[in-house]
Amino acid sequence: MKTRPSPIGDGVLLIDKPEGISSAAAVATVKRTLGGAKVGHLGTLDPFASGLLPMCIGEATKAAPYLNVSDKRYLGVVRLGVESDTLDTTGTLRPGSEVPRLDEPSLENLSERFRGEIEQVPPAFSAIKKNGVPMYKLARSGREVTLNPRPVVVHDLRLRVIDDEHIGLDVTCSKGTYVRSLARDIGGELGCGGCLERLRRTAFGPFRLEDAAPLDALPDALADGSLQKAVIVLDRALGGMPAFEIDRATAAELRLGRQTALRRLPSPASADPGVRAKVLAEGDLVAVLAPTRVGWKLERIFAPPVR
Repeated sequence: MKTRPSPIGDGVLLIDKPEGISSAAAVATVKRTLGGAKVGHLGTLDPFASGLLPMCIGEATKAAPYLNVSDKRYLGVVRLGVESDTLDTTGTLRPGSEVPRLDEPSLENLSERFRGEIEQVPPAFSAIKKNGVPMYKLARSGREVTLNPRPVVVHDLRLRVIDDEHIGLDVTCSKGTYVRSLARDIGGELGCGGCLERLRRTAFGPFRLEDAAPLDALPDALADGSLQKAVIVLDRALGGMPAFEIDRATAAELRLGRQTALRRLPSPASADPGVRAKVLAEGDLVAVLAPTRVGWKLERIFAPPVR
């Protein structure tokens, strides 16, 4: 099926996903609201979780690899004294052990153990693939699932007492961190077991929840023009990249894949394969470049916006 131009243009649309629906269902809702435009989400949110779900619209889908490496911030609630096969309260629950007495100093000490680079075992019920099969499918079939620990980074973690069986969680972490696993491990450190009861994502790299549009309000927001406030244009979305400004004629050459136009640009200061630069023409994103030993090469080309 041919995709149609987006009525809000190309860019990153910030959505506040409610609890109870999958990220794929949220994409379908956005796609339907935008009349069949090309849509893809960044950073899956579990169905039971809510909060910030950035959506790449139109040409912005080509930028997803550069945007989906960002740190994220979550607010959550950990339920103690209970364990779960899914590591959250949507799974099969079983009793843990008695919950110890909690206070703020002990929780600060506990938080400190999880800050920095840590090894984390992902949930068995996850989209990680083994021999091409998502782990959650193996887990649901009753097969035993073994996952190896993976390094992740917890930039900051704050815990607070809610009541005798619940603690609040505020975490900023790297891509690939499972907050469900963090809840399990916190319960393990306390010796009573634990699982995640609630989760809300509040930040994704430079994007913030307060700038997002509620998913159920999309049709009205589109109709009254306010949805545009939740769209981040590609230049801003890739704000951390070094930028080169070119004229329209050079932009046309690059969009035809003519690499010779890149010779006019300054050589990259580093040949680090992780470095990228963006090329702009009068504010419009033209291309993303990767460094080589002799200069830049085209990695992604973006069509001019429809005006």
